[in-house]
Amino acid sequence: MSAINELIHTGHYLLTNQLAWGTSGNISKRVEDGKMVITASGSFMGDLKEDDFVLFDLETQENLSEKKASKETPMHTGIYQSRPDVNAIIHSSPFYTTLFACSYEPITSELFIENMYYLENLGYVDYFHPGTIDLGEAIAEEAKKSDVIFMRNHGVVVMDTSLPEALIRIETVEMTCKMIVTAKASGFELTKLSKETIREFLEDSKYKPRRKRM
Repeated sequence: MSAINELIHTGHYLLTNQLAWGTSGNISKRVEDGKMVITASGSFMGDLKEDDFVLFDLETQENLSEKKASKETPMHTGIYQSRPDVNAIIHSSPFYTTLFACSYEPITSELFIENMYYLENLGYVDYFHPGTIDLGEAIAEEAKKSDVIFMRNHGVVVMDTSLPEALIRIETVEMTCKMIVTAKASGFELTKLSKETIREFLEDSKYKPRRKRM
């Protein structure tokens, strides 16, 4: 499947599964020769077409297509430059995830299998206006140690080795946030796994081999 077809499928999946809405959010994939393919500005995530993408040079910062690239291009380029192991990025504003981004409610990675694996490295950046160099620089710096980054009062960005893995990661984030909210509303306490159990799970590949950041 071509990079563009993968991105089209990803956008449709995000909207269908309430992980994105309208034109909020943007997605990209690293391709050969130091470039990325990213959604164009104003693209509707659930109905992406082949001409809704821009080819962008990560080294020269040059737009190689006619359409205007997403306003969040500085964020995507910053991640790819600081994380050579990352090949796919999803930025979106799912409801429950954004609820947490707009609060200081803590998120735990001690609950269930996917939660332990995909939320192991979670970080935050303060609010910066969308599309600004300041936001791009803050995200690039945080990406050196985080695979999931909550942007205060904005949304979330996740990164991974592939688009399918990035989809699982953002689904896990939203699932976790929804579980925490639902548990609080229902008045019962979630049971957290022990640190020793989590260490054994991650280090002994009880789910998937633990990824090493480059």
